Amino acid sequence: MGRKSDARQRILEAGTALFQQRAYASIGVAEICAAAGVPKGSFYHFFPSKQSLALEVINAHWIKQGAQWTGILTSPDSVLDRLRKLFLATAEVQTTALKGTGTVTGCLFGNLALEVSAQDDPVRERLQQIFEEQIELIDAALREGTAAGEFALADPRWTAKAIVAQIEGMVLFAKLFNDPGQLDALWQNSLSLLGLQTAPAA
Repeated sequence: MGRKSDARQRILEAGTALFQQRAYASIGVAEICAAAGVPKGSFYHFFPSKQSLALEVINAHWIKQGAQWTGILTSPDSVLDRLRKLFLATAEVQTTALKGTGTVTGCLFGNLALEVSAQDDPVRERLQQIFEEQIELIDAALREGTAAGEFALADPRWTAKAIVAQIEGMVLFAKLFNDPGQLDALWQNSLSLLGLQTAPAA
C-alpha cells in the first residue's frame, strides 16, 4: 500500500499559522495551498471553502486549548493557584511564539473575532460558543473558590466574564506591542476583580 496522504493535516497546519499571523481577509486558498505544499484540488477535496477550513482550525485549536484550560481549572490546587497557572500558561504561549517567529501572535480566537465577527455568521457563532465555554470553566472554578472561602463573589459569572475579557485584552496588547510582558498585569488585575489586594499566603 502507498503512504497515506497527510495533505489534510498540512492544510490545517498552514491555515492555523497563516490565520494567526495575518488578517483573515488577506489570505487566499492559493496561499494556503502553497504554504501546505499541496495542489489547489487537494484543498477543495477536504474543505469546500476557506470558511470551512477556518472553522476546522478554530475547533482544532479549542480542542487543544480547552483541554489545557480544563486541566488547569479542575486541578486539586486552590482556585487562586489555578488562575495563576492559567495566566502563566497564556503568557507562555505568547513568549514561545515570540521566540519562534519574532512576533507575538496573539489569540487566534480574538484575532478572528475582531475581523470576521460582523461578516461571517458561522465563524462568529462558533467563537461565541468557545468564549462561553471559557467563561463557564472559570465560573465553575470561581464558585468553588467562593464555597471554599478563598474569596467572596456576589456574581461569579460576571467576574468570570471579566477575567476572560481581561485575558483577551491583555493578549491583544501583547500582540500590539510585540511584548508578552504586557500579560504580567493579569494576576494583580484579577486579584482586584476577586476583591483581593494580594493573594493569601499559602
